[in-house]
Amino acid sequence: MVEVAVIGAGMTKFGERWDASLRDLCTEAGVSALEDANVSGEQIDALFVGSMSAGRFIGQEHVGALVADYVGLGGDLHVPATRVEAACASGGLAFRQAVAAVASGMSDIVIAAGVEKMTDVGDATDVLAGAADREWESFAGATFPGLYAMIACDYMNKYGLTREELAQVAVKNHYHGARNPYAHFQNEISQSTVMNSTMVASPLRLFDCSPVSDGAAAVVVCSLEKAREFTDTPITVLASAQAGDTIALHDRPDFSTMGATVAAGRKAFAQAKIEHKDVDFVEVHDCFTIAELCAIEDLGFVPKGTAGKFTAEGETQIGGKLPVNTSGGLKACGHPVGATGIKQVWEVVQQLRGEAGRRQVDGAEIGMTQNVGGTGATVVSHIFRRAC
Repeated sequence: MVEVAVIGAGMTKFGERWDASLRDLCTEAGVSALEDANVSGEQIDALFVGSMSAGRFIGQEHVGALVADYVGLGGDLHVPATRVEAACASGGLAFRQAVAAVASGMSDIVIAAGVEKMTDVGDATDVLAGAADREWESFAGATFPGLYAMIACDYMNKYGLTREELAQVAVKNHYHGARNPYAHFQNEISQSTVMNSTMVASPLRLFDCSPVSDGAAAVVVCSLEKAREFTDTPITVLASAQAGDTIALHDRPDFSTMGATVAAGRKAFAQAKIEHKDVDFVEVHDCFTIAELCAIEDLGFVPKGTAGKFTAEGETQIGGKLPVNTSGGLKACGHPVGATGIKQVWEVVQQLRGEAGRRQVDGAEIGMTQNVGGTGATVVSHIFRRAC
C-alpha cells in the first residue's frame, strides 16, 4: 500500500449561509484546497464528495458531477466524481475513499470534499431522521435529539454523570469555537447558559445540541512520496478505519457504548502502530454533548464512565491532557452534515502545521478524527502525523 499524505485543505465559514448556494460553498472550499496544495485541476485524478441529503435539503441530486463542474474539474478535464453518503459520516467516508484511491495506486492526486446546504429546507429534523431506522424509529416519532437523549439517560443511570458535567462539554467547545474564525458560533458561554436553555429532549437542552448549518470543506491527498513536490508541510495519514453497527439504537446491547466507535478506533490504532498516549488532540463527533463523552471513552482515551469528570476538570480543553474538538466541534463550529468529516481533517491539518492560531495545541504531532453516521451505525476514524 502506498503511504498517503494531505497536501492541501480549504474550508468555508460554517453557519446560516443565506449568501451562498451549495455550488458556491463547494467552489469556495475546493478552490481554496487546490490553491493550498499548489496543484491545478489538470493534475486531479478523482473527486469524492460527501453529502448526506442534498436531494431533500435543496432538491439536488448528482452532487458529485455538480461539484466537479463548478470547481472546474468537469468539461474538458472529465475528472471522475463520486458522491459518498453515510449520513453524518458522509464527509469522513469521502476522505476514506480518497485515501484508498491513492493508497491502492489507482490515483495519484485526489480531492475529498464535503458539503451540505441545510437552511433552505423547512424541517431539517425530518430530513436528518432519515439517518435513523425510518420504519422502526422515525415513523414512531423518534428524532435524533430523542435518540441521543436515550443514550444520555442510560449513561447517567449507569455512571452517575451529572447535569453540570454534561454542560461542560458545550462550555468547552464554545470556548474553542470562539477562537475559530470559520465557526458557526464564535462566542463563549457559561454552564448556567447551557443548563437554563430550552429543554429539547430530557436531559438534553438546546445548548447540548449542534446547530443546523451550511458549509463545505475540501482536502487534497496524494502519495507521501510525491507530497514534498507540492508542500513543505505534508500531513501523513497513519490510519483509515471504518466500522458499522445496527442502524436502530434499540437493537444494541449497550445504548451508551458505540460498538462501531470501539471497533474503528481499535483498527485505527493497530494500523497506525501507536498508543493512545501518543495522540496530542482529537476531533470527535459531538452532535450532542453526550456523544463527545461516549466518543473519547469508546476510542479508549479514558475509562468508561469517567469522561464527564475528565471534561469538568479541564483536561479536554486546549492546554489539558487531551484537547478535544479544538475546532469547536459540531457544537460550536457547526454541523453541515456532509461537510463535518472533512472539516475534522481540515482542523487536524491546521493543528499539525502549527497554523491554528489562538486554538493551537502546543507541539502537536499526532491527531485523530472520529466521524459518526446516525447513532453509530457508521463510524469512520483516521489518525494523522506531521511528516518529518
